[in-house]
Amino acid sequence: MAECVNGILKDEYLLDRTFNGIAHAQKACREAVLLYNTRRPHWSLKFKTTEQMHNTA
Repeated sequence: MAECVNGILKDEYLLDRTFNGIAHAQKACREAVLLYNTRRPHWSLKFKTTEQMHNTA
């Protein structure tokens, strides 16, 4: 599962690029994970976001 998420973060959120430093890379990762959890609907979650699923549980 982690490999799948890593692939999505690299492909959809462009985290496979070269960054200007550690701080820049960390910021990009935080932003990508935030978007992944709050904005990206998941097929396996019946097109809800991760955040929506956690808030309804």
